Amino acid sequence: MKPVKKAIIPAAGLGTRFLPVTKALPKEMLPIIDKPTIQYIVEEAIESGIEDIIIVTGKGKRAIEDHFDHSFELEETLLKKNKLEMLEKVNQSSNVDLHYIRQKEPKGLGHAVWTARKFIGDEPFAVLLGDDIVRAEKPGLKQLIDQYNYTGGHSIIGVQSVRKGETDRYGIIDPRSNDGRLYEVNQFVEKPALGEEPSNLAIMGRYILTPEIMELLSTQEIGAGNEIQLTDAIQRLNEEQGVYAYDFEGRRYDVGEIKGFLKTMIEISLERNDIREDLVDFMKDLLEKESLK
Repeated sequence: MKPVKKAIIPAAGLGTRFLPVTKALPKEMLPIIDKPTIQYIVEEAIESGIEDIIIVTGKGKRAIEDHFDHSFELEETLLKKNKLEMLEKVNQSSNVDLHYIRQKEPKGLGHAVWTARKFIGDEPFAVLLGDDIVRAEKPGLKQLIDQYNYTGGHSIIGVQSVRKGETDRYGIIDPRSNDGRLYEVNQFVEKPALGEEPSNLAIMGRYILTPEIMELLSTQEIGAGNEIQLTDAIQRLNEEQGVYAYDFEGRRYDVGEIKGFLKTMIEISLERNDIREDLVDFMKDLLEKESLK
C-alpha cells in the first residue's frame, strides 16, 4: 500500500457566480480578509502530510502562480523596513513546492482531475476543491488519509450532512453500513432530484483516490451539467474495488457562492483580535440603523 503524498487542486473554473470581479481575478484568489481562499486549501494539504501539489488552472489564472512564487522586491522592501511579521506572512505563500497544469477546455471536475494523470502516475492521491474551506482540530484531509490507511488502501470520500432541501446541489451517497463515521457505500449519486436523494450525506470537496480512477475518467461519459463528473467515475470505481465515505469532523465553509463567502468572511473576521472589536461595533450600528427604518 503506497502512502498518500500527492494532491490535486482543481482551479480552472470560470467563477461566474462572482462576476464581474472574476473576469480579471481568479475566484480562488478572492481573499478571506488578507488570505486568498486557495491558500487555506494549500495549507490544509501541507498540514495533512502532502508533499507534492499540482494545481489545475485555466485561462486567466496566472495570479495563482504569482501568489505562490517568490517576490524578491517585496521581500527585500519588507526586510529593509523591518516589517518581519509581514515578511513571514508573505513567505508562507511562497515556501511551497507547487506544480501547474492547464485544463484547456472546461469539461468538468472529472476532466480537470484527469489532466493531472501524468503527475499522479501509479500513486494514490488527494483532491481538494477550492470551494470548500475546512477548519478542524485535525485537518479534514488528514482525517481521510487516516481512513485510507485504516481500510488498507481504499478510496475515501469526505462527506457531511446537509439539509434535505439542499441535497440536489451535491453528490450524495447511498450508505450500506457504517463503522462509526466510516461508511461502506452502495452508490454515489451526482445531484439527485429533491425527493430522490438516498441520504443527506453529501460529498464535501475532499477525496482520497486510488490511481485506477484515471483510467475510468478517460472513458467517462458526459454526465450532469453536460460535464465529465468525478462522482460518476467514483461510482464505477466503487463497483470495481469498493470506495468508502467518511463523515469528517470540522467546520466546512462554502466559499463557492456569494452568501457563503460573506458568512465565512464575517465568522473568521470575528476570530481576529485585531479587528473583532471594531467589526462588532460596526455591525451593531448597522443593526440599529436598520431597526429605525
